[in-house]
Amino acid sequence: MPTGKTKKAGNTPGGVIHTYQRYDPVQFPSPTAPAPDVVSSAFDHMLQWGNARQLTAEQLARAVRLDPDQIKGMQGFGPSLESLIAMLEAQKQKILETYECDSVLEKAWQQYDAFIESTIPPENLKERFFTSAHGRQIYDLERLWYDLPDERSDFARTLVQMMEALGQQYQVEDLYGRYDFTGRQPLSIEEALDVKQQLEKIDELLEQLKQALENAEIYLIDMEALADFVEEPDLEELSDLQQQVKDYLSELAEQQGLTQNSSGELGLSPKAYKTFQGRLLEKIFEHLEASKTGRHDSVLAGEGSVELQAVKQYEFGDSMAHMDFPQSLINAVIRHHTNANSSDSNHELKVTAEDIVIHRTRNAPKCATSVIMDMSGSMRYEGQYINVKKMALALQGLITSEFPGDHLDFIEMYTHAKPCPPNEIINLLPKPVTINDPIVRYKIDMSNSQLSEYQLPPHFTNIQHALQLARLNLANVDTPNRQIILITDGLPTAHYSDHWLYLLYPPDPLTEDATLREAALCRQAGITINFFLIPSWSQSEEDIQFAYRVAESTEGRVFFTAGSDLDRYVVWDYVSRKRDII
Repeated sequence: MPTGKTKKAGNTPGGVIHTYQRYDPVQFPSPTAPAPDVVSSAFDHMLQWGNARQLTAEQLARAVRLDPDQIKGMQGFGPSLESLIAMLEAQKQKILETYECDSVLEKAWQQYDAFIESTIPPENLKERFFTSAHGRQIYDLERLWYDLPDERSDFARTLVQMMEALGQQYQVEDLYGRYDFTGRQPLSIEEALDVKQQLEKIDELLEQLKQALENAEIYLIDMEALADFVEEPDLEELSDLQQQVKDYLSELAEQQGLTQNSSGELGLSPKAYKTFQGRLLEKIFEHLEASKTGRHDSVLAGEGSVELQAVKQYEFGDSMAHMDFPQSLINAVIRHHTNANSSDSNHELKVTAEDIVIHRTRNAPKCATSVIMDMSGSMRYEGQYINVKKMALALQGLITSEFPGDHLDFIEMYTHAKPCPPNEIINLLPKPVTINDPIVRYKIDMSNSQLSEYQLPPHFTNIQHALQLARLNLANVDTPNRQIILITDGLPTAHYSDHWLYLLYPPDPLTEDATLREAALCRQAGITINFFLIPSWSQSEEDIQFAYRVAESTEGRVFFTAGSDLDRYVVWDYVSRKRDII
């Protein structure tokens, strides 16, 4: 028998003898490993920008945080990045071993000192000039130049040259302090500045490559800057790797419900909404469980909805529990055979959203909720509008998944108030501030048929109108458990009185009284107002007292939240109330 060392079992995977296409089967991650969360990155973009800035595949690739283990099977991921790092470090080391920096530092000082010795300032500025010049501060020389009566004089031109020389001295000193030169070749001032720029570029690229190797952030690498230091084949290899990552994320985006139009812009499908809402709720309830106030494991189920015979086309937000399966399948078959002559005729039968129909329902809800979302101008501070939209999506996901029979509607509040469909929440943005006057007192006749809403400043806060709209919406819902969730950052600054619209800033008692009268009407209708007050730079004790007066007038409550916890507060409060109702 042959003698020698025997390989230990488990050191190498048996049977792997080649690499298939671009993927190494030894290194490729397990199929059971969780895929990168592409949907949350897309929603983060949409929550911030709405439809004002479209999301592209490249932006998504830059935003998604990948685990290197998830893409290390891609050909060249490790070796190509490591070789580029080694090449850049070698170039940096070669520069440092070639030049010396002591002589150029002395040249920079001598150049500036020569200006001081040769310059003859005007007699009335002599003392100030020498004080500023010997202080070696560009700011002092700039102040002196601005104070000159004639900026075209010889002295003015000399000051500009001195500022430029002093700036060069600063940069040479920075070069001398940051890098350890060991060579013997002297540098001129211009050459030293070029060397400094090269070394800074190399340092920046090294940081990008190391981040990419550690965090798989391939798209952070500046390819244009890298082209100045590496050969074309190495650059092409990295470009191929970037394309692989982009293709990988595009496939994940499609799997997780993101759609792409002909121009390459990404959109959100109902599947993406459901995925994101599910992850929001997971985070919310995981946080609550960690603090020992988590939800119970028991299933919460209400009476649900009464299903009717009539059907309608599926729309986003509809519960699939009421899907008419036979009719939806028939629709899919008809569409499939209608397209029999197309290139897709050989594909298997697929049911799309266009084929699905659902039964109309008559609600028998246990709870009805109207959510008022403040989108006035002040909500742009610290991105509070993002927290409001995230809360709304989380609450909508909770009710759709666990309490489908409950009624939920959303209202956008600004100078006016208007209903907001669930699929438009993602596009809401705070209104632009169009008036910067410290005092505003407007009385506008809304009965004027020639007056358009778009002619009015949109950034005021009309809580009274929002409460009125919510009250009218909830009046048509047959349940004794009705509530308004009011989310804002302070006092109202707008209200209606008959056909007159008042815009009053700073907040006026007239607006507060009109808002409290509407809250009293909500109380008479059996509607509770829960006031969620989020922080603002201008918030005062008056804002807090007003929130208490509104909530207590309807036996509601006031919640103070940091903004980022808003979704957790609202969702957990809803679930807690549901336990009492059930």
